Amino acid sequence: MTTLATNVLGIDFENPFILASAPPTAKIESLDKAFSLGWGGAVLKTITPDDLEMIDASPRYASWKMGNRVCGFENIELLSHLTVQQWIDGIAFLRKKHPTKVQIASIMAPVFKEEWQKLVKALNNAAIDAFELNFSCPHGMPEKDIGMAIGTSAEASAMITEWVKEAAEKPVFVKLSPNVSNIAEIAKAVEMAGADGLAAINTVQSLMGVDLDTFEPQPNVNGQSTFGGYSGIAIKPIGLRCVAQLRQNSKLPILGIGGISSWRDAAEYMCVGADVVQVCTEVMINGYGVIETMKKGLFNYLSSKGFNSPADLKNKAIDKLSAHRSLNKQKQVYPQIDRELCGKCGKCATICAESEHSALSLTASGIVLNPKACVGCSLCSHLCPKSAIKMVNAD
Repeated sequence: MTTLATNVLGIDFENPFILASAPPTAKIESLDKAFSLGWGGAVLKTITPDDLEMIDASPRYASWKMGNRVCGFENIELLSHLTVQQWIDGIAFLRKKHPTKVQIASIMAPVFKEEWQKLVKALNNAAIDAFELNFSCPHGMPEKDIGMAIGTSAEASAMITEWVKEAAEKPVFVKLSPNVSNIAEIAKAVEMAGADGLAAINTVQSLMGVDLDTFEPQPNVNGQSTFGGYSGIAIKPIGLRCVAQLRQNSKLPILGIGGISSWRDAAEYMCVGADVVQVCTEVMINGYGVIETMKKGLFNYLSSKGFNSPADLKNKAIDKLSAHRSLNKQKQVYPQIDRELCGKCGKCATICAESEHSALSLTASGIVLNPKACVGCSLCSHLCPKSAIKMVNAD
């Protein structure tokens, strides 16, 4: 029988959908609601030493939309405002009320061994299932020489991972940044330092835009702004790439994160190596209730494929990723045009001509292909407003 349950590092997840460390996991009462609605667990909003100052800006969000849909989301919000003791008490409350839900403590501290180990020791006896080391927040924290300032250095990442592992009594995941030239290099460093698992990705450092009337960057905080963390469906391809690269270079469990808005996104992450997935921006846009369709959709998909659990889906695509030099370049595909769907707008012919090849032309009878000029790039199929073009094998 098919189940959504899975096990990672001895931790039982009743389903593979957990909330990422972010505003939706900032309050105990919010987590209580989320767990009641069916989320498998949550990574708590990043806990820091009580004396680490957290003063947020207002406003602190900006978005990029296509129509009414938020495709990209930028935030410059900082970390948790709850004290360590408030978190310990809240974790205990949630454990008692929701004993099967996974709770992972995201933590961050200044780069001093005693600070990291003090925080870990304070949380060791809390009812958490694991730690997640936030080495990757791209806004605010790097100015304090933490967050992404740690995660862009293999040496610093390894050093702090070792500190935490010395003190931790629970499994340790390291949350990695996409804002590096080689994420696998950072992952290898923390794996060698003793990390039990990886989490990827955190947000992508970004600048949402500029108001062309006032010349003020967004989000506008009294006429000023700063670089923020970019999330939402627009970063899914970046997250998938990073998780795949991690899986190609490591056997450690991976918590997949980045642009997950549906069960399909989650399944894709699992295909390239994720054990479970974390969701944030989709919840901030549409609420905790999205979990119902995510669970139902994934369950039905796994059943249709004859899979017993999410673990059966893991790594299904990873062997199909290779270096460019290894791709089969002997076969070519060509555009096949559906004459009934084609609106004879000529966009494909224009774009083909202006993007190097001039393989398509618009005639009175419709679009005509010159096979000798076509290189099978597939650009036309992506840009047809009527979806009248699909790529097919030459034979």
